[in-house]
Amino acid sequence: MYLIERYIVTQTHRLILTIVGFLIFIFASYSAQRYLTEAANGTLALKVVADIVFYKVLIALEMLLPVGLYVSVGVTLGQLYSDSEITAIFASGSSPLRLYKAVMFLAVPLGILVMLLSLYARPWAYGQIYQLEQQSQSELDVHHLSADKFNVNDEGRMVLAAKIDPATSILTDALIYTSSGIKSSIYRARMVKVTDPSPTRPTVMLHSGTSYVLDHQGKDDNETIYQHLNLHLKPVVQNLKVKRKSASLSALARSTSLADRAELQWRETRGVSTILMALLAVSLSRLKPRQGRFATLLPLTVLFTAIFYGGNLSRTLVANGAIPLIPGVWLVPVMMLIGVLFLIARDLSLLQKPFR
Repeated sequence: MYLIERYIVTQTHRLILTIVGFLIFIFASYSAQRYLTEAANGTLALKVVADIVFYKVLIALEMLLPVGLYVSVGVTLGQLYSDSEITAIFASGSSPLRLYKAVMFLAVPLGILVMLLSLYARPWAYGQIYQLEQQSQSELDVHHLSADKFNVNDEGRMVLAAKIDPATSILTDALIYTSSGIKSSIYRARMVKVTDPSPTRPTVMLHSGTSYVLDHQGKDDNETIYQHLNLHLKPVVQNLKVKRKSASLSALARSTSLADRAELQWRETRGVSTILMALLAVSLSRLKPRQGRFATLLPLTVLFTAIFYGGNLSRTLVANGAIPLIPGVWLVPVMMLIGVLFLIARDLSLLQKPFR
């Protein structure tokens, strides 16, 4: 690596570490606050919060690393332009291509890392999060239920008890609400014994109470008084969106669903988009003399917003069949590549020659 490239790489990678580290801290803090709130509300077991936050950060790296690289390249080169160091580099006879070459030394390894995160780490992390949430919300672990509070899960199950004894798994003066879509059931019991807390088929034994079945169409409501009732509660069912995010590459490749193919293309484009974003930042970093290095942040932000929403929009359009699979989600990276080639040609003054 030549002196100029080494200098640019050194300045840039320090800023990448700072920005990515800061973004990870902010994202982890936000995620922890969110899941701690769910744990306090009884919808999530406290013991799984740290694990879920870790998996969430792992998923977020797919976005945080490209953003850190993109902003770092723009700010670092903007500072070099502001200090006239790049002017001196060009005056010494160096080509603008050396700036792109220096950025490629960082962009290619990070692009490969983002690709691996997107293809393998992200779906694995989503699968782990789903298992933890399903187990926490499906099983009736009395240790994370709170007395005198509505403990709910994503399936609409609600448990309310005046007293909870974790040692015996007994709930006193309990109310259980479940819904199956067309009917809602309410069970009132003097005592509830958790006989099977497993996530696959949580089961409770109710003693001395009344059950109410409410037909949403208003035709089949009924009331039952019981002394003993064995109640099987339904587990949390994984929705299609979560399944798609946690699906393996082979499963997505075999699928004929447009939404699955859009998800596959999205994962495949992440590494390429990371490299192209960094190359676009090279040209956007150009500053006039005496401009501050942060003057590049506005155009960088506008372009990133366009790329981010453009990618999400193209994935949605492919999933809905509005855009064909070819180019599909690759439409945005192709447009980015055209932009990079145009900017490189401009920097080399190749576009000006035909008009001389």
